[in-house]
Amino acid sequence: MTILVAGCGNIFLGDDGFGSVVARRLAGMVLPEGVTVTDFGIGGIHLAYELTGGYAATILIDAVPRGGRPGTLYVLRPAPDDVTDGSVDAHDMTPEAVLALAATLDGTTGRVLLVGCEPADTSPGMDLSPPVADAVAPAADLVLDLIREEPVSDVRPSTGRRGDQW
Repeated sequence: MTILVAGCGNIFLGDDGFGSVVARRLAGMVLPEGVTVTDFGIGGIHLAYELTGGYAATILIDAVPRGGRPGTLYVLRPAPDDVTDGSVDAHDMTPEAVLALAATLDGTTGRVLLVGCEPADTSPGMDLSPPVADAVAPAADLVLDLIREEPVSDVRPSTGRRGDQW
C-alpha cells in the first residue's frame, strides 16, 4: 500500500502555511514503508499530477476555513465534484480544484482525505497564529492515526486536542 501525505498552503500567508509546517514535521519522523510525505506548498498543479501516480490513498493537509474555533482540526473527504463550474484557477488551487484537475489527467487518485485546520489569520506573514501553531503536533498525530487506520471507514471533526474523538 502506498500513501501520499501532501502539505498544502502558502507559507507567506500566516496560517495558510499550516499544511507545509505539518508536512515538514512528518518528514522528520520514521514512517511506515510505502508512505511518502511531500510539502507541495502552493504547487497545486504539481500535486494534481502526483495524485495520478497510483497511490492507494492521499492525505492532504491544509488550512480549511469552516467557521470553527481557530486551531480546530477536521478530517474531510474532498471531491472534485465540489468544484461547481469545472474551471481550475492556477492561483486558487484548493484541494477540490486539485482533485478536479487530477480527474482530467490520465490516472487514478485513490482515496483522498483532507486534514484541515481552522485558521485564525491568513494575512501576509510567515508565522502561524498561536492556536494554529498549537494544532501542528496534534495534526501530525492525527495523520499518523489515519495512516495506521487506512482504510478509514468514517470521518469526524476533531477539536485538535489529542484523544478528542480520535
